[in-house]
Amino acid sequence: MSQLEKKAREWLVERGVTINDISELVYYLQSKYHEDLTIDECRYNVEKVLTKREVQNAILTGIQLDVLAEKNQLEEPLQGTIDKDEGLYGVDEIIALSIVNVYGSIGFTNYGFIDKQKPGILKKLNDKSTGECHTFLDDIVGAIAAAASSRLAHSAVGEEEAEDDE
Repeated sequence: MSQLEKKAREWLVERGVTINDISELVYYLQSKYHEDLTIDECRYNVEKVLTKREVQNAILTGIQLDVLAEKNQLEEPLQGTIDKDEGLYGVDEIIALSIVNVYGSIGFTNYGFIDKQKPGILKKLNDKSTGECHTFLDDIVGAIAAAASSRLAHSAVGEEEAEDDE
């Protein structure tokens, strides 16, 4: 495991997100399409997504911006925009889309759906009453789940073996 991947994983946990939390989102997205889907299969696909450098970079960048906003260390108007998670900001979604793209266009629909539904850990990350800022993290976690769901969909048609060799 690279230092980058190790740090990204550590920061997810420090911010209250576990691999199991993300795996449950994958299960939420895919269980109706895969009759015998297990949480272990979901976890395996999340683990594969987390090995991608662009995913690790997105995690570190997004979490760092959330932490800086939480500590009021950004300049205005950016501080207020991120702190409030303003709907028209969009940069948080752009970072998430860089993750979604890792496994093809099916990730876009998975991400859009889960971003609207906000199940599981996403509901907790969107709770503004905690005093924590997760403007970027909620989108990143949803994107990881969407990418893992896309990977799972590709594996159902036998495409993941070639991908694993890359």
